[in-house]
Amino acid sequence: MAPRSRDPVVVVVDPKTPGNVGTIARAMKNFGLSELKLVNPPDLDEDGEAYGFAGHAREDVLPNAEEVTFEAVVSEYHTIGTTAITNEDSRKHTRFPFKTPVEVRESLETVDTRTALVFGREGTGLDNAELKQLDEVCSIPASAEYPVLNLGQAATILLYEFRSLTVEETQLPDVERERADEAEIDRFYDFFEEFHRAIENREHKREKTRVMMRRLLGRAHPTEREITTLTGIFRRANELLGDRSFGDHTGEEAAESSAESNSQSQSQSQSQSTPESTPD
Repeated sequence: MAPRSRDPVVVVVDPKTPGNVGTIARAMKNFGLSELKLVNPPDLDEDGEAYGFAGHAREDVLPNAEEVTFEAVVSEYHTIGTTAITNEDSRKHTRFPFKTPVEVRESLETVDTRTALVFGREGTGLDNAELKQLDEVCSIPASAEYPVLNLGQAATILLYEFRSLTVEETQLPDVERERADEAEIDRFYDFFEEFHRAIENREHKREKTRVMMRRLLGRAHPTEREITTLTGIFRRANELLGDRSFGDHTGEEAAESSAESNSQSQSQSQSQSTPESTPD
């Protein structure tokens, strides 16, 4: 995979764990990046942890990783350093001002320059002396109680946010969601209104519910299939409610109800007329 002109390179400074290097290589493969540069890396045995964690990146990204010096990176690229700690203000500029990953991506969308995303050590990250040599600082928003991410996690999140710059096509299909015709939606509202009448909902409640349903469907942009399904459900509900007539029995239902009532009356009468048995 040949790098495009604006694809950032990924630089990891002094990583201690081969597995983290492999994880970063895999994230690069996931999100369309290919150039990995390592400053003072550990041994990356082809049968070891790094290649085990790299997935398909073991075929290209990881074996093609280049060992470089920090000074070379600073001199050749527009550099963006990563840090979890940003507890400074405008009086200090080592870790301030900072950008979120999204803000960094948006700023790079209009700039054609070779950029390096620079990650630090697992335990301490990039030190102040290193950060002072870099052009920008990026920090991933996280819980104030524990904002420090694992090196592999941080790289994966940052590269994910950069995907619009680096990935031309994802595995997700291009799906065009077409809203149902307004005539079909209005037809649903007719059945919805009929449902209100069938359940004898009070008029002031009907008005509120009408507006609520209209806002709901307005936000949802239902498809033709979805609105047809909803219409069918309410139509069937109206049919069933109409058959019940809310307790007013007609025809056979009325006859059955009358017969049940007479039977219960006769049973009660017999029970009252039967004398209680007494012991001998």
